[in-house]
Amino acid sequence: MGQPVASRGRAATPTVGKAMLNKYARAFFTRVLTPFAAFLIRRGVSPDTVTLLGTAGVVVGALVFFPMGEFFWGTIVITLFVFSDLVDGNMARQLGRSSRWGAFLDSTLDRVADSAVFGGFALWYAGSGDDNVLCAVSIFCLASGQVVSYTKARGESIGLPVAVNGLIERAERLVISLVAAGLAGMHKFGVPGIDVLLPVALWIVAVGSLVTLIQRVVTVRRESAEADAAAAEESAAQSSPQSSPQNSPQGSPQNRPQSSSQNSEATS
Repeated sequence: MGQPVASRGRAATPTVGKAMLNKYARAFFTRVLTPFAAFLIRRGVSPDTVTLLGTAGVVVGALVFFPMGEFFWGTIVITLFVFSDLVDGNMARQLGRSSRWGAFLDSTLDRVADSAVFGGFALWYAGSGDDNVLCAVSIFCLASGQVVSYTKARGESIGLPVAVNGLIERAERLVISLVAAGLAGMHKFGVPGIDVLLPVALWIVAVGSLVTLIQRVVTVRRESAEADAAAAEESAAQSSPQSSPQNSPQGSPQNRPQSSSQNSEATS
């Protein structure tokens, strides 16, 4: 699920845990989980191992429970593994580790977790859910989420700031989808009509992701045009011919001092 940014050495990207837990809850659970994180360190467990296990838990919760229509229990399992995001970050801080590898692993496994969540929804609607439209919407949410993340990463890799947040980013996608899934799962406990929340949430995420993608593409196009124009101006300024220095007055034939003989001739 990924360590917090300060410990992993990369720009802020909300993980599932950060999306579902506000800063006050994170602070509380961080204090609670610090002894457990210290215990794992003493046992020789690395933060990367906890990251991998946390992602595995999300994948199991999404791809085992969701395709069976067990949205409530699937969301509970995913939420439990959310705490790995706090544990591995706590461990990384205690160890004083910050690495490019940690940032890479964090970002990569975030994409795996996202794919599992929306893949689980797609499998449900392709099977027992029996709704091809919502299956397609779930797949669109999966794909658009990956592309939205890619546009920012790719824009930054070519030196652009990509200065736009967008309507629905990763945190919003996960919170909306998982909260709706958990509530929709209560339909099996006899709560009537609540199962409609998940389809509504998927449509909201799909439309919001499309808007966010358009926002980022437009922003990258504008920023790249500005950067190219600035580079062209700088190149033109550097390649423009320098104005040739003027001849000094002493160097011009008209102003050269006359010889003594010429002076005498002039005065004779």
